[in-house]
Amino acid sequence: MSKTAELKLNGQTYELPVIEGTEKEIAIDIGELREKSGAITLDLGYKNTGATKSAITFLDGDQGILRYRGYAIEELAEKSTFEEVSYLLIFGKLPTRQELEEFSYDIRTHTLVHEDIKKILDGFPSTAHPMGVLASLFCAQTAFYPESLDPNRSDELVYLSIIRSLAKMPTFAAWSYKNALGHPVNYPDNELDYCSRFLKMMFALPGQRYEVDPVVAQALNQLLILHADHEQNCSTSTVRIVGSSRASIYASISAGINALWGPLHGGANQEVIVMLENIRKDGGNIEKWINKAKDKNDPFRLMGFGHRVYKNFDPRAKIIKRAADGVLAKLGVKDPVLDIAKKLEEVALQDDYFVERKLYPNVDFYSGIIYRALGLPVDMFTVMFAMGRLPGWIAQWKEMRDNKEPIGRPRQIYVGERLRPYVPIDQRG
Repeated sequence: MSKTAELKLNGQTYELPVIEGTEKEIAIDIGELREKSGAITLDLGYKNTGATKSAITFLDGDQGILRYRGYAIEELAEKSTFEEVSYLLIFGKLPTRQELEEFSYDIRTHTLVHEDIKKILDGFPSTAHPMGVLASLFCAQTAFYPESLDPNRSDELVYLSIIRSLAKMPTFAAWSYKNALGHPVNYPDNELDYCSRFLKMMFALPGQRYEVDPVVAQALNQLLILHADHEQNCSTSTVRIVGSSRASIYASISAGINALWGPLHGGANQEVIVMLENIRKDGGNIEKWINKAKDKNDPFRLMGFGHRVYKNFDPRAKIIKRAADGVLAKLGVKDPVLDIAKKLEEVALQDDYFVERKLYPNVDFYSGIIYRALGLPVDMFTVMFAMGRLPGWIAQWKEMRDNKEPIGRPRQIYVGERLRPYVPIDQRG
């Protein structure tokens, strides 16, 4: 027998179906509640509301578990590539060698962007935030590929749009960085792999030979994998709800980029560096700031420690810590801010206060360190996040489309004025 839950309201009892996921997650289906009872549920921020059934990512914050399509994030980060993980998320299975080679080839052949897009880029001042530039350039693809606007687009056209998105995102991201520097842009070198191609577009200078550091390229590969999807969240849900209107993939993902831009969502690793800079400017007294973090009456909080989802540990942090250590060792970066980060990490991992509360360094702490070591300004950190999250957004958009989900239309509880008469302007007090 199927399980049900009972809701009693105004003397009436309503039976609601209970849905159980493959990992024993429980949900009460309220899809017909309003029709049956006239009532809706209220859940500010949708913290307890399941807006969809998804087969893409499983996340258990209490146990510190993150899996893509059933594969542990630890295994994927160690053994896979970002392109392979992108294929897995989007198409639901690990590719064969031939499928991956064809997928990578298709991406390489679409890395260039229309030259007219450079005219749009030239319209931005160097003071423009790279995320604003990225969102605009990405959305502009609807003008260059108007066929993507067709709500009845074929599977072949959808595949082409997916390939174009994955291929051109690194180009747009690198160009947004070059725009902020006032430098000429670099074009993609399709002899290189996905991460190396991006690094060369970012850091190659005119007249100078640029060699991609394999340690840096591997660290970037792992970072992108770790950020590739994270279940339902602000930006992912934005992509799905915009896509539910049958908007193009470019418009939907551009909306996700803008949602990620908000400091409460994608800015955590940026806040880590800002915090470390403040500690340095204050003299670098780690003990002082540790004590401030322990003082419940002090508003200071250690950024990059603990996680609102992971109540135990962030499984991604253990992986990227090794990558961060490798990058710092290979580059030999001398930076007082990064020195403070390493000392802070050491103290927090050994201090009983943080250990008892499971306030471990999270992925944002270590990704901030890596981006700082690469010389990236903090405004670029969220751009890097967006590039990693792209395949997850695509997978979520595609799943929503394949499942023929209805247009998103949340309800509300009205708390404004009741009906009242219009008062002529000369009679208003």
